[in-house]
Amino acid sequence: MKWQTTQQLKELLCQFVQYPSVSGSQAEVLLPQYIVEQLGALDYFRENKKHLQLNPTGDGRYFVTALVKKSEETRDTLILVSHFDVVDVQDYGAWKEIAFSPEELTKRFYENKESIPKAVQADLETGEWLFGRGVMDMKCGLALHMSLIEQACSGKFNGNLLLLTVPDEEVNSIGMRAAVPVLLEIAEKYNLNYKLVLNSEPMFPRYPGDQTNYVYTGSIGKVLPGFYCYGKETHVGEPLAGLNGNFMASQITKELELNIDFCEMFGGEVSPPPTNLIQTDLKEDYSVQIPHRAVTLFNLFLQKKSMDEVTSSLLELAKRSAKRIEERYHHQAVRFAQLERSTPQSLSVNVFTFAELRGKAVEMFGLAKVEQIEKGVLKNESNKDDRELTIELVDQLAILCKDLAPMIVLFFAPPYYPAVNSSDDPMIQRIVGQLQEYAEKKHGVSFIQQHYFGGISDLSYVGLQQPLSSLQSLTDNMPMWNQGYSLPFDALEKFNVPVLNVGPVGRDAHKWTERLNVPFAFEVVKDLLTYTVEEIFAQ
Repeated sequence: MKWQTTQQLKELLCQFVQYPSVSGSQAEVLLPQYIVEQLGALDYFRENKKHLQLNPTGDGRYFVTALVKKSEETRDTLILVSHFDVVDVQDYGAWKEIAFSPEELTKRFYENKESIPKAVQADLETGEWLFGRGVMDMKCGLALHMSLIEQACSGKFNGNLLLLTVPDEEVNSIGMRAAVPVLLEIAEKYNLNYKLVLNSEPMFPRYPGDQTNYVYTGSIGKVLPGFYCYGKETHVGEPLAGLNGNFMASQITKELELNIDFCEMFGGEVSPPPTNLIQTDLKEDYSVQIPHRAVTLFNLFLQKKSMDEVTSSLLELAKRSAKRIEERYHHQAVRFAQLERSTPQSLSVNVFTFAELRGKAVEMFGLAKVEQIEKGVLKNESNKDDRELTIELVDQLAILCKDLAPMIVLFFAPPYYPAVNSSDDPMIQRIVGQLQEYAEKKHGVSFIQQHYFGGISDLSYVGLQQPLSSLQSLTDNMPMWNQGYSLPFDALEKFNVPVLNVGPVGRDAHKWTERLNVPFAFEVVKDLLTYTVEEIFAQ
């Protein structure tokens, strides 16, 4: 057995981390090949080569599927899902060169502990923590799943295990989106009945200093609403003759940033408030013309709200912002006119959804012209990511319809993560209760159930818990929809499996102090995962 002891698992984890698999990098392509190589060395996969597959995502990357069947007749199957991509390491500063060498980085941190934050020093002193990019998020989870697969290969479990590990979770989740139809194909080919999708993302604190242990029965949803602001161009010497796009965007940000009205409450859990992710003007060069085009995008978490409700609330906020822009402009114009003894001007700001703007563009210039612009953007801007392409698509149509300005246009950018929640599933309720009791009795560890994993995860693509028709307000207002970004809705409707997340304790995800509690991960959580799998099949 290669991956059963703490030392073996730590070594496997370090091997994974040494691949600097930042989303979009060459190492992200190489790591799944290494995973297949490691799994392929097991006797089971030597004898069942077709059960281990490197699957293309369609953009040059790959995800791995590894099926271990108990017997030809066994149908009940548990899916182990993880991701192997990580975020960049620019935040490591002087430590950047060894960010992917966990043991070396941990050693260097200990040697220089006076320069490390106090809270981190305390963990260093215990000798239980391993540092490095990806150790907690989430290559530890992958290592634990490899351990379970090895146990399954030796006949440990009374059911089938299917390992799925994917790229791109940190950006657009193209790996998981591509995997769902393949999972359905595998189920049909091998006559599988999926009982559970088990993730092992690390526990996320709900507040600073939170050291509670959590087991998750769902994963929070996320949407990325954007507001495109087209004001009116003018020279900086005549600012009241125009309208600054940055000023418009700032008013929207003032309205939406940390706006608690957009939080949701479920089962005593509150979703975090919205926060800005991108805000910029769209001037390409410096000049003394005001930046009359600007955009602002937000992270907005979802639990139970429908997209119709979300879109309606955002549209109302845009209208309130437009009103305040008009009032602020008029107030300052009147004050300036009193100084200059001139007649103050007024203005009116239109508010549209992207679907409405596109409809007006088609009405004014014809469908052929609009499609020509869209194809041109998508063809010539291959170096831009999905957010930049989305903004460019909105910008080009707004420029075409500039006579409608000043205007605010509400749109959605990729990615979209549906909220998923299995808290009401009887099997999940029972297994969580058993897990909590077992962890307390065997390890003296208490676990609290949380309905939504707050770190965003690929569990969002396990089924579709809202009617497909309710997502039209999202798809109609997402410029990239079916033009480079989409979700496999048909597959998601068929792939409706309960979810559970049991993972290790880590700290500081996406920070240079990212670290993993090694004994807890490879002793306690390893045992809890084995217990969970056994209990699922015992049913």
